Amino acid sequence: MGGGAQPASRSFQLCGLVLGAIALLAAGTSDVGAQTAAAVRPAVVKQAKVAKPTKRTVVKRVAARKPATKATAVPHNQQTAAQPMPLQPSATKQTRRTVSLRSSKHARHRRMARPVAEPADNNAAATLLGERLSNNTITVLAGGISSTDLAVANDLAAVLDDGDELRIMPIVGRGGGRNIRDVRFIKGVDLGFTQSNLLARFRRGGEFGPLDDKIAYVAKLFNEELHLVVRADSGFTSIDQLAGNIVNFGAAGGGADLTARDIFARLGVAARAVNLSDSDAIGKLRRREIAAAVLLGGAPTPALAALGPEFRLLPVPYAKPLQDDYLPATLAAQDYPGLIEAGRAVDTVAVGVVLIAYNWPMDSDRYRRIERFVETFFDHINDLQVPPRHPKWREVNLAAVLPGLPRFAAAQDWIKRRREEASQEQFERFVETRGAGPVSGGERERLFREFLQWTAARERR
Repeated sequence: MGGGAQPASRSFQLCGLVLGAIALLAAGTSDVGAQTAAAVRPAVVKQAKVAKPTKRTVVKRVAARKPATKATAVPHNQQTAAQPMPLQPSATKQTRRTVSLRSSKHARHRRMARPVAEPADNNAAATLLGERLSNNTITVLAGGISSTDLAVANDLAAVLDDGDELRIMPIVGRGGGRNIRDVRFIKGVDLGFTQSNLLARFRRGGEFGPLDDKIAYVAKLFNEELHLVVRADSGFTSIDQLAGNIVNFGAAGGGADLTARDIFARLGVAARAVNLSDSDAIGKLRRREIAAAVLLGGAPTPALAALGPEFRLLPVPYAKPLQDDYLPATLAAQDYPGLIEAGRAVDTVAVGVVLIAYNWPMDSDRYRRIERFVETFFDHINDLQVPPRHPKWREVNLAAVLPGLPRFAAAQDWIKRRREEASQEQFERFVETRGAGPVSGGERERLFREFLQWTAARERR
């Protein structure tokens, strides 16, 4: 019995040893796993740190697409919530680069915007230039494109322009009554050409209101002749034969229109008047659509200078009904070689051309502007009376008077000064030629006043 019990106890001992070995093996395996986990964990943390920018980028993109994502959806501990995640070096460089680019962009925009705002001195200079140009520019209202008035106005600009100090600006107008109206009412018009008969007519009629204190003449310039053009094969030989026929009187309200209506009415010729431009009238006359065309202008007028022998000029008699307001005139072959045969002439009538101005008060800027023009114009009249200027300038007499019409004060003052200077020289020569010896002061003054009265009487003749 005792011998059988020993093997059993050995078996129990062997089982205990096996169980102990298993326990030790389990414990060793557990320690190895713990060490392995401890060794692997730092590597994972390091990998997470390297991958953080990618994760941040992903988070930003997700946040941009889904701004309503709840904050609780991203697990984090209190330390992470309390301390913001630091930027990595690459992110910091990117941010600095973005800030630098924005700064340089703003600087570039400031540099580009700087020239738009002009410096104060440039603005002041531009303002002064504008004021000088406005104060020194004179507008002159002339007739149509082919008118003598416009050619004369261009001569004024060519001779009198002095850069920014004085500038003459011709304006194409209608002439005649339209120019009187425009000088009277349009503020931007300083001067204008019109006819003396029309100025007297509107002054009497009052269509534009009282003119005595509103319109003044600067100078009576030259005469404009009435041209009555027909076809060479028309068969017309006198103005009377145009009764009942279509005749162009020029632009409505212009100098030719009003003058032609007045002349035809005074002569009792009832023509069928139409109002066309000069060029259109010549075209219709060539096509036999009208019988005649009236043009008013200083010979040679540009509109007729190039016409050939298919046209000719009809005479206009200086009849008694016309003698109160018109002058006799003659058109020569040298003026219109294509319309008048060599060695012959055509009788007609003429009207005086007047340069008018608005009668500004003497203490106004507009008066001083026209005064500067008058002084320059009158001082350079000799320069306007030589080629290549229009031949009509040679007819100008600045001292000519229009009875009953007021003269612009600056023009009257200039003529008075020049007359006194010329009269003083003539008087001195007169006294010298008398040979009566020295003359006392009082006697000299008396003789000079008589001399001035005698000179004025001669000019009125």
